Parts: sequence; structure tokens; C-alpha cells
Amino acid sequence: MAAALYTLCAVAGWFAFGYMVRLQRRRPSPPRRAICVAFGAFAAGVTLAVAPVANLVDQATGLPNLAKVVSHGCALTIAASAQNMLLHLSLPADRASARSRRWIWFTGGAFAVMVALFAHTLGYPEPVRLTVEYATDPVVTAYLLIFMVTGFLAYCVDITRLCWRFARICGRPWLRRGLRVTAVGAGFALLYSANKIGYLLAHRAGSQPAGEEQIAAVLVTISALLMLTGLTMPAWGPLFAVTRRLDDLRAWRRLHPLWRDVVAALPELELDDSLRRPLTALRDSEYALTRRVAEIRDGRLALRPYLDTAVTATACRLADAAGLTGDDRRATVEAAQLACALRARRAGTPADDPQPADDLHRPSGGYAGEVAWLSLVTDAYAHSPVVTATLSAPVAAVGDSPG
Repeated sequence: MAAALYTLCAVAGWFAFGYMVRLQRRRPSPPRRAICVAFGAFAAGVTLAVAPVANLVDQATGLPNLAKVVSHGCALTIAASAQNMLLHLSLPADRASARSRRWIWFTGGAFAVMVALFAHTLGYPEPVRLTVEYATDPVVTAYLLIFMVTGFLAYCVDITRLCWRFARICGRPWLRRGLRVTAVGAGFALLYSANKIGYLLAHRAGSQPAGEEQIAAVLVTISALLMLTGLTMPAWGPLFAVTRRLDDLRAWRRLHPLWRDVVAALPELELDDSLRRPLTALRDSEYALTRRVAEIRDGRLALRPYLDTAVTATACRLADAAGLTGDDRRATVEAAQLACALRARRAGTPADDPQPADDLHRPSGGYAGEVAWLSLVTDAYAHSPVVTATLSAPVAAVGDSPG
């Protein structure tokens, strides 16, 4: 079971490493570079923890336990790199670099002692394994305690603390979620360490409890998958917003007929003409839709001198004749107002009796309600026979009731 779980972790690790390297090449940053190092070390370390691979390395070099020592070194690198990333996210660059250097020196010193202890075991007449089953040997005990205290207790406590603290103040939703998942993964790494230390003490006391390797494999797998997920979540999490992107793009396209005529009449309203291109709009669909909504609303305000109460009366009468009610009626009337106001502006003829400014409909529901309302208005503007009839009908008397 342990070999299968470690193989699963290795495959996930190499995949995550390749994904993050590609992102680092496209958008380099110190935190992302630290994640790349952590994932590379994780993938290499877990690969060396797979029993057939470890046996092959040990046999090829003639050094028993070499694969385990290198794997443990990779584990220390993972912890140091993950903390380096978190320090750069939560502290100013100079303070983050200073603290990272201290931790790297601490980790390097601890690993140097571990390597020295490993070298000492090579002189034994009978080979030993650097596992809790051989914890009766004081050198093995010292090796494992240094590894547990340095690689897990010291780092994972700090990683958990940094993740939760930064998640509380982080403004990016997917980064905040990723930090919390990473904190939970670090918690399972602490359980792994506690499990190892508990078994180590039991063997030192002369007991022979079973199942340590299987429990450790399960805890490592859970911790690794959670931390891999959490650390990569800020990169792939926003992809789940693709549905919202498509909804925004559909609304952007739906508003096009009204927006096109408004900015044609008032070109100064258009601040970014690159958003006319669908591919550009797709890359930042939320911004593209926001700009389109704002420009239509700004155009509505700029057209107030051309919004005639007589036109409103005519549009209301025609909408009532067509059987329109509720929001459909209101949207159709507004669409007719805008169509006639655009025509009047092109002709340079302001309204004799302008529509009062407070008659502008303000939909409920915030920004989403605004988008939905302007979509209704645009549909009526482009397709309603009432709008066409208002443009061609004799203008109603000013005194007529709008209904």
C-alpha cells in the first residue's frame, strides 16, 4: 500500500512541478519560484521514497539508506521553500529575504548533521535502516529526531501559522482558499511527525508496535495532496470562473447594439477601443462588460437634453397597445426614448420639454441588476416593433399622460 500511495504522490508532484514551471516562465515571481523548488523537491523526494526506486538507488551506489537520506533532504527543501513563499507573500521583500536566509542556514546545518549521522551508520558491521524500527540505535534516533523537529515541527507550525494569518487579510479569494487548504495539509504533516515520534519512543522503550509505515504513508499522502492543491489553487482556481466569464461575454455581446449606437454618437465615452475585439474582451470579460455598462449609462446621461416627454408619452401608448406590462414595458419605453434621443442628437435638435433627470430607472440588485436591465433595454432597442413605431409615429402631445 505504501508504494502505491507514494507512487500516486510522485505522479501528482511531477505534474504540479511542470505546471508551476510553465507559469513561472510566463510570469516570474519570488513566491512562484519558491513553489517550483518545493514541487521539484517533493516530486524527487517522493519518487525516491517508492520502495523499488529506493532499492535500485541503494544497490547502484552500494550505500544503504542513500535514497532515504536524499528523500529526507528533499522534504527539508519542500518545507523551506513553502515557508519562503509564505514569507514573501506576508512580509516586505527585505524582511522576507532575511528570514528566509536564516531558515535556510538552519535547515542546511540540520541536514549536514543528518548526513554526518548517516555516514556514521555506514561503518556499522551490520547495515541499519533509518526508520523507527532501528530507533534503539542512538545514531538512528538522533537522525530521525533532527529530521522530525526540523522538517516538520519547526516548519509546519510556522507554515500553518503564516497561512492562517495571511488568509485573514488576503484579498484574492483563490489565494485565501489555497492558504487555508495548505494550512490543513501542514496540519497532517504535523500528525505524520507526531506519529513518527510516538513510534520512535515506543521502540526506544522496547515495544514493537506495528503499522507505522502504513500510517505514515496515509498521512504523507493526505498532507502532500492537500498542500499541492493549496499551493497551486491560486493558479488554477480562477479557471473555475470560466462559466462567469462566458456569462459576462454573452452579456457584453448582448449589449452591443445599444452600445454601438451610443458610442457612435458620443465617441468620447469609449475609453478603451481594444475591448471592441471579442478575444480581448474574453481575456478580461468582467472589465469589458463593466466598461460597456458604464458607457451606456454615461451615454444615457449625456442624452438627457434630447429625451423628450412627448416621445415618452408616445412610447407608453404604443407599449400599452402592444400589451406590454412590468419591466418589459418599462424597458421598451426606455429603449424608444434612447432611439429617439440618438436621432435628435444627430439632427442637433434638443427636446422642447426634456425628460426629468429623476425619471431615469434605477434597477434593484446592484451591478447584476444593472446588467440585466440594460440587456432588456438593448433587446427592445434592437428588436421591438414598439421602438420602430415610436421612431416613425407622430409625436404625442406634450400634455398626454405617459400612462
